[in-house]
Formats: sequence, structure tokens, C-alpha cells
Amino acid sequence: MRRRDMIELGIPSGDVPVAARCLQIAAQQAGPKGLKKSVVRRRLRAVLENPEAFATTDDPLADLAQALIDRRDARDHFQERPEPAPYRQWGEDLDEKSVRQMVNACRLPVAVQGALMPDAHLGYGLPIGGILSTRNAVIPYAVGVDIACRMKLTVLDLPVSALGGQVDRLAKTLERETRFGIGARFRQPHDHEVMDEDWTLSPITRRVKDTAWAQLGSSGSGNHFVEFGVLTIDEQQRAARRAEEGRLQAAPEAGAAEAAAPAGGSSRFGLEPGSYLALLSHSGSRGAGANVAKHYSRLAMDLHPELPKELKHLAWLDLDSEAGQEYWRAMNLMGRYAAANHALIHRSIAKALKVDVLADVENHHNFAWKEIHGGEEVIVHRKGATPAGRGVLGVIPGSMATPAFVVQGRGEAESLRSASHGAGRLMSRKKAKNSFTWSETKKLLAERRVQLLSAGLDEVPMAYKDIHSVMAAQQDLVDIVGRFEPRLVKMAPPGERPED
Repeated sequence: MRRRDMIELGIPSGDVPVAARCLQIAAQQAGPKGLKKSVVRRRLRAVLENPEAFATTDDPLADLAQALIDRRDARDHFQERPEPAPYRQWGEDLDEKSVRQMVNACRLPVAVQGALMPDAHLGYGLPIGGILSTRNAVIPYAVGVDIACRMKLTVLDLPVSALGGQVDRLAKTLERETRFGIGARFRQPHDHEVMDEDWTLSPITRRVKDTAWAQLGSSGSGNHFVEFGVLTIDEQQRAARRAEEGRLQAAPEAGAAEAAAPAGGSSRFGLEPGSYLALLSHSGSRGAGANVAKHYSRLAMDLHPELPKELKHLAWLDLDSEAGQEYWRAMNLMGRYAAANHALIHRSIAKALKVDVLADVENHHNFAWKEIHGGEEVIVHRKGATPAGRGVLGVIPGSMATPAFVVQGRGEAESLRSASHGAGRLMSRKKAKNSFTWSETKKLLAERRVQLLSAGLDEVPMAYKDIHSVMAAQQDLVDIVGRFEPRLVKMAPPGERPED
């Protein structure tokens, strides 16, 4: 009997290996012909209905019966925090389901503190736009399925006028040097030192290495993109950044060193006021990261059968356990792999255009970090949230027709030194497809001077919240350093299943 058949019967996924072992013993005892499938189903149903009747017998299914009893007893003894962990919300009129997910996350016995950003919307377990610190525990679904989904902006040594006179050249470069969508890969794999790392650190990373290598330097589907645009920095923004740098030198923030260098990221951004041609990308760790996330999320849920239904996707792995350490190592490898994807996209495009890089900034927004908050080391999960430690640079995008912002964190303690990761979805993908047309979208893009090379209808600007309202709601979290206006945009073509 297959794993799927046993789960459909009602056997918890964590007990399927026990059931398989028991059935193997039963089949051996039955003789050369084994057991008929109908008999197997009937006996499994009997154990599920009354495990006590089997647990203390010599029946081959006794071990399964005891496992079911233990799981039920653990579920009956779930104990949440006596009082929910404190959390603060930014923005008004947030989706009620997202708020409920944040409230539920704060019930976890490992929870320490939470925050909810103004771009929040529904996710698995922790809402997208949710931040949660925990004590010595990591929650795979609070990191996210697309581990280390991230942003990277590069300022190129090309005049802004190239977006007019050289737009065909730029478009052809984007089409030639990028790949989008599930399964997207290159015929000739790229080279990067990340593939020389130890991919045997977990059975999942070992299994996905070849696929990861083939996809190295590519982008996913859903809201992932690569685009050219105009970055504007004015004198006021430059002055604010220099003032903050001076304050940091005078009084470094506790814990800022960790936050200032988000895993897989770096920044060099000393531009004079003016307008620049820039390249902006958004994607993560592709199929490799998704496989890591799904495996360890399932494992965490199997280890915590006591969690009620509304908390099951918030199951955690203890960092003192072998599974927790394995996931932590795999997550960080996926962070470096995601950073390599962006590095190769930007390097390939700059090389093809034969231009120098003047500045860059990048950050994860689906990750977990070890940081000091309130004098204690905690694990900070930022699921769809940007690191915003004092003086830390990051990128917060809008949509294909609205601006992205290069920001500098203000180090707000109540947000766990975090900010939003974008505008945030206003509606589901299905609703967007049913609500809008390409005709009205093309009119809006023309008004905004945006040329779209490819995208799905579920990614039109109207499906997103107003990025200006989102930025206004978090003025105490970040200062704006620069404003990026998209001009030439490429996303996965229509029909691609989203990875985000």
C-alpha cells in the first residue's frame, strides 16, 4: 500500500513509516501470498477506530496502535503560552485572516515577540508581512516556502536616456540573459562558488543539487521579476543617509552588526544626488528552496502532533535537535544560493551590455536570523519582511507600474528592526484574473511609461496595495534613500504556476 493511500485512510503522515513497517511484518506472517489489499484496508480502519484494542496485543499492528495513542495523547496536552507574546501592527484595515494568523503565532510556547507589517496578507502559518521571534526554535513555514526570496538593485554606468534610444537593446538583453518560470534552466549551466559548497549537509540538499545547478541564475514565477528603471536620489535623501551614518559611528546600535549584513547580502551605495539607470530583480531559491521548505515543514508538523489545526503550519524545530540544525544549515545554504542567482543575473546583464556597476544594494525578505533583542538571543523570522536595523539598507518594491524604494532602517525595536517587503497583495491571484483585463492594464502601463515584456494577469498593478500608503504607514521604520521607477519589465509568462 502506498503512502498516499494510508494518509487518505486517516493515518497521520508521521506514522506512515510505522504503519508500513507493521504491514510488512503482517504480510510476512501471512505467508507467500501476503495480505489482500481489502484485508489491509479493513485492518487499518479497525486500528484507527480503536487503537486500544490492538496496542497491548501480539498483533503486528500493535506498534501502529501505540503510535496513534501517543499522538492523540500529545494532541490532548497542548499548552500554549499563559499569555500571548506581545506584537504590534503597522497599517490599518489589514486583512482579518492575516491578523488572526499573527495572533495565533503569538500563542506558541516558543514565541517571544511579533510584528505585522502594512503589506500583510494571508500565508501558511505566519502571514506574509509577519515577523516573529522565537526562543531556540525555527519554524520552517515562518521562513516561507521560497526560502531567501530577496531583492537586488544594481546601478549601471549607462545614461538614463538609454531607456529611450537603446530600449530594444536592453529588452533583448533581458530576454537573452534571464529565464523565468517553474523548471526554468540554462542549457549551459552557470558557474558560481556556491555550487562548490557542501550540498550533502542534508538529504534534501544532496538530492536537489543537480537541479539547483541547472537553474542557477534563473528567476521563478509568480511575483518574481527583473526590470530596468530610473533610480532617483535627491539631496535631502543623501543628507539624511549621511546624518544616519554619523549617528551610527557615534553610537552603534546593539545587535546592529548582525542585522547590517543580512545573510547573503551586501551593500555599497554612496551615490550623488541625481537620476541613474538601474536594474532591479526579485526572486529566491527556486525549486531547491521549495523542496527544503516542504520537507522540513512536514517534519516539524510530524514532530508536533499536539498543535491544534489553526497552529499546525507553525510547527517548529528545536535548534538543539539534529533536525533543527539540519534545517538551519540547509536554510542558510539556500540563502547563499538565492544570492548567487541574483549575482549571476546582474553580472550577466552588465557583462552583455559591457557596462560597469556603480552601486548595489540587496536583502533577503524570507529568512530567519539569530539576533539580539531585549538582551536575549532569539531567532527572528521575517516572512515577507525586510531587515531594517538602524542604518541597514534594503529594497521595498511596489508593482510593475509603481515605484520601488531603496530604504535605510531606523532600528525600531517594536518591529524587531523590520519593515514591509513590498506593497502586498490586495486580492488573490484568482480574483485578479477575474477582475481585470489586459486592455485596461496596457492603458495604465502606457500612462506610466512601462514596457512589459511578459507577465501573468494575476500580477497587474491593480492586484496590489498602494505602495505609497504602505510606505506612509511605516515612516517610523525606514527612511527613503532613493526611488526606483520601473520602465522595462520582465516576469514569468502567463499560465505559469506561482512559486511565491
